[in-house]
Amino acid sequence: MILLKRSQIKLFTALIFLFFPLHFAAAGDAAIGKEKSTLCMGCHGSNGISVSPEIPNLAGQKKTYLVNALKDFRAEVRKNPIMNSMAKPLSDADIENLTTYFSSLK
Repeated sequence: MILLKRSQIKLFTALIFLFFPLHFAAAGDAAIGKEKSTLCMGCHGSNGISVSPEIPNLAGQKKTYLVNALKDFRAEVRKNPIMNSMAKPLSDADIENLTTYFSSLK
């Protein structure tokens, strides 16, 4: 039997609570994301495939990448006047829903 010191148990417990919400709590709703995506369709296409080679496709992208990109645009860490203004009003829930939708497309 493995015996752990009290400090190891505290560290292990803290790590579980630190990473639990990242993997389980923020699932997103693809149906809500699809409804919210109408503004995205003008550039990124109705099926997540962009209308121009200069505009990235969103369909099938990894969710984590899309979440990070939108949050960076919202915070203006990534600079693009169009995307900065589009992402600024998005809540964390909006971002979860949008990214769940676009990452589910093939």
